[in-house]
Amino acid sequence: MKKFQAQPGFVVQAFRFALDPNAAQERSLRSHCGAARAAYNWAVGWVEASWWQRRAEETYGVPEAGLTQWRPWSLPSLRKAFNEAKHTGPRFASWWEENSKEAYNTGLANAAAAFDNYAKSRQGKRRGRAMGMPRLKSKRKARLSCRFTTGTIRVDADGRHVTLPRLGTIRTHEPAGKLLAGVQAGRARILSATVRHERGRWLVSFQTEVERDLEHVARPEVAVGIDLGVKTLAVTADSTGEIRTVPNPRHYDRAREQLRRASRVVSRRQGPDRRTGQKPSRRWEKANAQRNKVHHRVANLRQDALHKLTTGVAAEYGTVVVEDLNVAGMLRNRCLARQIADAGFGEIRRQLTYKTRRRHATRLVVADRWYPSSKTCSGCGTVKAKLPLHIRTYECDACGLVIDRDDNAALNLAALAAAAVTGTGVAGDQGTVPAVSKPRGADRKTRTTRPRRKAEAGRAGGATLPHQRQTETRDRTQAEALTLW
Repeated sequence: MKKFQAQPGFVVQAFRFALDPNAAQERSLRSHCGAARAAYNWAVGWVEASWWQRRAEETYGVPEAGLTQWRPWSLPSLRKAFNEAKHTGPRFASWWEENSKEAYNTGLANAAAAFDNYAKSRQGKRRGRAMGMPRLKSKRKARLSCRFTTGTIRVDADGRHVTLPRLGTIRTHEPAGKLLAGVQAGRARILSATVRHERGRWLVSFQTEVERDLEHVARPEVAVGIDLGVKTLAVTADSTGEIRTVPNPRHYDRAREQLRRASRVVSRRQGPDRRTGQKPSRRWEKANAQRNKVHHRVANLRQDALHKLTTGVAAEYGTVVVEDLNVAGMLRNRCLARQIADAGFGEIRRQLTYKTRRRHATRLVVADRWYPSSKTCSGCGTVKAKLPLHIRTYECDACGLVIDRDDNAALNLAALAAAAVTGTGVAGDQGTVPAVSKPRGADRKTRTTRPRRKAEAGRAGGATLPHQRQTETRDRTQAEALTLW
């Protein structure tokens, strides 16, 4: 299928609004989302039935030519088979007419995409970790979502209501005047709408084609390096030498006591039990809703803080340098997993990617994952072979520079923007001085060292105890003294 391409001067942008449906409209919303889940499960079962049948026939000794034919999983094939099954099969015959055809098309499209991802992963054509076979969606855990691509999809003239196929007119929790003005002026065109139940609210997202001019940044000639962390959320250092610190709000840590009390109340109620088929009590549902409200508030606060941070950076600097962090690997550290997840490192990278490219057309430089930003001296270019995480102050043995570890990393990242054109990528070297040779292991992360039961003399692993501190013999220095900036 050919991918949609926006017109020249237009971009594809989503406008999301919270909905305030009444009781009847909420039942209809849940029915449409449930229909999408049922269609998805039917498609998965219909395709995999031929797989299991062929496997059983192979055990019976049936030759290849006599095996059951593979059932295709393309979206047109699934639509044709589903249209036949919904009229005759007892699973859909009695109720499929209650919902829009777009609800069933949503589930079939998701199933086709899931099988495509599985096939490409098996063939080595898909990046990332291996994808397994599509699995059935649980009624209790599945996310409620439904997408509309045809029919009446519009924002009403009052700006406080939206109209969707079969769902009718639904009031919005906030005014949609910005999207309405763009549609009326011919600067925006609605392509599709997606309704979703997320964080305790019903939301509608309009995918639109919007005419947009690039916004000029405040300092186009200045580059900034961003070093993310847990103690401080971000340290930004620009090419003029200015360093700013963004404190970590720690929304989840602040709400842990409130979550602990709410979870204690939930545990004392009669909850659901899948083994015995026990249904949750009304008091459990009420207590669980109160606990979920705390989680939703934390997620909303985190999202708001990250958007403010990335929007401010993207609107000010002409070049932004970020690190290519292995967030999934960092989350395996059980000591820091909660703080890293609460900070949202991956979300910061994602927001900066689209805000710099689509909104301001500025340059985004992604540092190599093994770039030694923390181990490199921002003054003279000395690269340390080892720098454990518990050492928060960088002390250069060559030039005597003493600087905060995060500030030093941010300065080196800012210099990396100039190194893309000239220089070596060291904060103190933006000229044409030859690159500094890195010691063995300087371009790799410091391994986590565990204390041994028996002390050994001359143990390797960088700085450990104060009385064992020494100058590392593998460090390298610049041939000439350099000036900062």
